[in-house]
Amino acid sequence: MKPTKLFTTIVFAVMMVFSFNAEAQEFKPLDKSPMDAASFPSSYKESNKLIKITYSRPQLKGREMSELAPTGKVWRTGANEAAELTLYTDMMLGDTKVSAGTYTFYVIPGEKEWTAIISTDLNVWGSYFYKEENDVARLKVPVSMGDESLEAFSIAFEEAKDGVHMHLGWDKVRVTVPFTK
Repeated sequence: MKPTKLFTTIVFAVMMVFSFNAEAQEFKPLDKSPMDAASFPSSYKESNKLIKITYSRPQLKGREMSELAPTGKVWRTGANEAAELTLYTDMMLGDTKVSAGTYTFYVIPGEKEWTAIISTDLNVWGSYFYKEENDVARLKVPVSMGDESLEAFSIAFEEAKDGVHMHLGWDKVRVTVPFTK
């Protein structure tokens, strides 16, 4: 067989193998608690971010929020993997300076206040492996109640005169975590 014909045959065989594999690929359905991200500034065109959080968005689906985010227990701030917080600049959480970097963001829900926790834990599923000794900063923040119920857990950022406020909302519960410069 001529070298060019052999080469053509080999290329054709390789293409057939890859085309069969592409058709055989199975894709999973949409996750029940899809992953999402919030950042500030929130415009996708803005590349000069100050802060970003990646989290999964559980939904109530007829359940009580306290079943999914139990009062008094460390919660992963969402579903599935623990929420991952990235600060692109040094910021303050309460009186604690937090250096730019990537962290896990936990909370401890309470009836009147929640405790926001920034931890050096990374790549953590849930809050099962939470270790208090890895905390970088903690801040207690008040709970307020909104007028409308949010079915899916949600996070949004808002510019504040002293920095950026992270708003957490689920059902009618609203919590604001202030990050200052």
